Amino acid sequence: MDTQEQADVMLGEMFAMAKTQFGDAIKTYWFHTSDACPGCGRRVDALRRRGKRALSLNAFIHRKPGVLIGYLLCPRCAKQVMAAGQKFPPQETPLHATIEMNLIRAYERYRESLDA
Repeated sequence: MDTQEQADVMLGEMFAMAKTQFGDAIKTYWFHTSDACPGCGRRVDALRRRGKRALSLNAFIHRKPGVLIGYLLCPRCAKQVMAAGQKFPPQETPLHATIEMNLIRAYERYRESLDA
């Protein structure tokens, strides 16, 4: 199974969990496939985690249309997001807002391309 297929399977599992937790508020999911990190624009690539290469698969709910948006981060942004999540209580950073804003724009462009 290639990376794209693995990401699709994992995002499908995340979607099922979100549907269980949020019900009808989640209608569908979409995976952002750009090679550019939605946090900083750098190239998305694997990071080292416990001596192994890993991709940072993340998702958030774009509430208005009810879509779970999956995405990958570059190693630098992934480390910042993980560090914020390990604090108690977990903290949202300006990076989180940037990521969400960029992904919402990308999703809207994607939807517009379907209507064209």
